[in-house]
Amino acid sequence: MTVKQLSVFVENTPGKLAEFTDVLFQNNIDMRALSIAETPDFGILRIIVDDAYQASCVLKDAGYVLSITKVLAVAIPDEPGSFSKIIKLLSENEINIEYTYAFTTRKKNQALMIFRVQNNDKAIDVLTKNGINLLCQDQLADI
Repeated sequence: MTVKQLSVFVENTPGKLAEFTDVLFQNNIDMRALSIAETPDFGILRIIVDDAYQASCVLKDAGYVLSITKVLAVAIPDEPGSFSKIIKLLSENEINIEYTYAFTTRKKNQALMIFRVQNNDKAIDVLTKNGINLLCQDQLADI
């Protein structure tokens, strides 16, 4: 019940993000989520795509340095308090969240969040036992 996140190092100068997104576009790779963490010299793009294997091959061929991390894609109702419920469940079960960011969806009344936690297996167990819907890699093509 995890999805593959690509973390890509990109130089922090004008036009580099455009070059990166052009590589994805030219290879028909659909980006589902994006988060950027920056330093003065480079940025780390965390992306979720429809085909992580194809994207990693294409990006490596284009000279990008990247890593692949398993993260949780959590579907929650798009209403006040839903995010808080997830955070509390993880906290109550002593699961630390390293970072989180939003995920795009075409489904009405649904929000999707990416969670990087210290223990995926424990988090999956806690969330599923509490009726929280997690997506797997294969479901990304349908979103």
